Amino acid sequence: MEQKWKRIEADGYVRIDNGDGPALGLAKDSGVPILSVDGYAFKDFLRTGELAPYEDWRLPSEQRAKDLAARLSIEDIAGLMLYSAHQLIPARGPLAAAFGGTYGGKSYEESGAKPWDLTDQQKQFIVNDKVRHVLVMKLESTEAAVRWNNNLQALAESTGFGIPANNSSDPRHGAGSTAEYMGVTGENISKWANGIGLSASFDPDSVREFGKIGAAEYRALGITTALSPQIDLATEPRWMRFADTFGEHTQMTIDMAQAYCDGFQTTEGTKDGWGKDSVNTMVKHFPGGGMGEAGRDAHYAYGKYAVYPGGNFAEHLKPFTQGAFRLPGKTGQASAVMPYYTISYGADTQNGENVGNSFSRYLIGDLLREQLGYDGVVCTDWGITHDMGKTEEEFAGKCWGVEHLTEAQRHFKALEAGVDQFGGNNDAAPVLEAYRMYCEQYGEQAAQQRFRQSAYRLLLNIFRTGLFENPYLDLQTSLATVGCPEFVEKGYRSQLRSITLLKNKAHTLPLRKGLRLYVPDRFIRSYRNFMSLPNPEQTIVPAGKRRLAEQFTLVDTPEQADAAVCFVESPISVGYSPEDRAGGGNGYVPITLQYRPYKAVSARAHSLAGGDPLEQSADRSYQGKQNTAANEADLDNVIETKKRMGNKPVITVVTLKNPMVMAELEPYSDALVVEYGVSSQAVADVLTGAFTPEGLLPIQLPADMDTVERQQEDVAFDMTCYRDAEGHTYDFGFGMNFDGVIQDERTRRYRK
Repeated sequence: MEQKWKRIEADGYVRIDNGDGPALGLAKDSGVPILSVDGYAFKDFLRTGELAPYEDWRLPSEQRAKDLAARLSIEDIAGLMLYSAHQLIPARGPLAAAFGGTYGGKSYEESGAKPWDLTDQQKQFIVNDKVRHVLVMKLESTEAAVRWNNNLQALAESTGFGIPANNSSDPRHGAGSTAEYMGVTGENISKWANGIGLSASFDPDSVREFGKIGAAEYRALGITTALSPQIDLATEPRWMRFADTFGEHTQMTIDMAQAYCDGFQTTEGTKDGWGKDSVNTMVKHFPGGGMGEAGRDAHYAYGKYAVYPGGNFAEHLKPFTQGAFRLPGKTGQASAVMPYYTISYGADTQNGENVGNSFSRYLIGDLLREQLGYDGVVCTDWGITHDMGKTEEEFAGKCWGVEHLTEAQRHFKALEAGVDQFGGNNDAAPVLEAYRMYCEQYGEQAAQQRFRQSAYRLLLNIFRTGLFENPYLDLQTSLATVGCPEFVEKGYRSQLRSITLLKNKAHTLPLRKGLRLYVPDRFIRSYRNFMSLPNPEQTIVPAGKRRLAEQFTLVDTPEQADAAVCFVESPISVGYSPEDRAGGGNGYVPITLQYRPYKAVSARAHSLAGGDPLEQSADRSYQGKQNTAANEADLDNVIETKKRMGNKPVITVVTLKNPMVMAELEPYSDALVVEYGVSSQAVADVLTGAFTPEGLLPIQLPADMDTVERQQEDVAFDMTCYRDAEGHTYDFGFGMNFDGVIQDERTRRYRK
């Protein structure tokens, strides 16, 4: 039969064009032979000279995954079950100390390595531990991403069954730089509004467009799994991960989840929607993580409990059951799901067990697998099998509820529950030990069946995205895709659309040309950051100040100004204090959504949940205790500026990460603008009228902290909202343009 394929030397790999079949990619020095069958080219991974079902790209992905899962050894499957710790490309700079990475036993700076060279650790976990799922955090550039991906795939291709690497990423498209995964990105990817900002558009179609563009850029960087979207219902306003959600409106979150997953996962023109343009989505966090008691977060021992005072557990399942698990597109459902760290306190109505969600046989096995029928990949959140720290606030392992078990026993318990994959673990040894435990408990046949079931699910997501055919990237194509003008423009428009105007007294905005502006700097006291390490106190020159200086004359004092713009951030606070613990307290303090010192008079006298190996008391109440926002000086800036400006207008621009008490700021602000983490240029375009604001509040803004304390962590829209001097209530769906309050199809579609 006439040969339909031809071999082409590409940049860093060999490309085989297959006529009307899929293109194949191989390393230049690949030892994988090519089989010619019916005129087409196929990879002979097994080197048998015969075409095995998993090597045959003409077969359905399900058949191929089933065939390969049956061939793998338990050691191979254990490697598939691992999901690497965060990888830096290259592993240099301050983060290298925390996340690791050496080159020939030397640091990057000492080694002379190229940015795309593999670290010693990456070579180790690919070859010895058989890891095929890699979490990418830092990418120095698009070129580094492409060349590193090709190096990694060449190494994977040469070992075992030729299973390619399925690289993943936390969200990379946010315009802000404050999230732990954002500040280290170097590739010029398009920048979009974040989760809550996307919701402020009230437009799922824009989220679907983001998904398509995000997938194109991810594939051009070698990323085939998105550890997103975060579809937790954000019913607890103090939660530190609030800004990455779609908010607390159930139907909006359902619609946004469907749009996001369909956009990322769909390859147009294929029978089942899957293909070379698809990116797997891993929705998080089942069964919902937005109801941590008192807003504390489960990255830390002090925040391990999710509570349901309103009995609203079932509501938090809907973004999964009606959204991500019921996609209107051909792919049908999100390909993976991640449970949260939390202990969903009292949710296990069958066994009465209070353990981290991934360890719960009821939540994963009975509810997710059996009752809801979900058969995609279940991957734990990162580090749940590792040991916890020595103090409640230490950023370490998150083995909540199973602290007394060994690392291998934790793996075994998660496998019993129905988990397929372990986030943040490069080491196969505890998985293999868990397999031996499974054999002892249930017999070798059951253990084999259990492991091959997970192998099938994990392989299916690799086959569906076309990685077995061509995991390699063409540098010029990637450079032309990532951050291309069309994608950048659409991302920037999403930023603009998210910005929400709450107050515009006497038409203060837009700012007129030629004004002299006063823009004060900010001061933030030391506080504990995401890694639970002290952030030093700092004085900050707002990025918006530098941007406005390009269009206006900036002056040094309010007295010299025609108008003032104060850039502030929603109150920063942490709900646990080592100092309180050292002073004989239980360590728990209120998370405050106001700037001024807050005393929690209305807090619960006794916590709903508690108990920890490090604590003598199970009561986590903070009633009567006090906390003050680290950025209290933001409020001082606004008040002092207004006093000195007199009747001249003061515009306050708030970077909103959580709902906040606007009663402190609003009386001193002639105009009040909320943004959810966008670029300074987008803010400037709204302030100057280059773009008319159209964002709507996707959340409630509380009247005071008493209503925050009285609201129930698992219940949406149960706060009294703030009413401003203009008579406007800052409730869900409120927003203004320069002509007044917005009322349109969006506000009619989504109501509380």
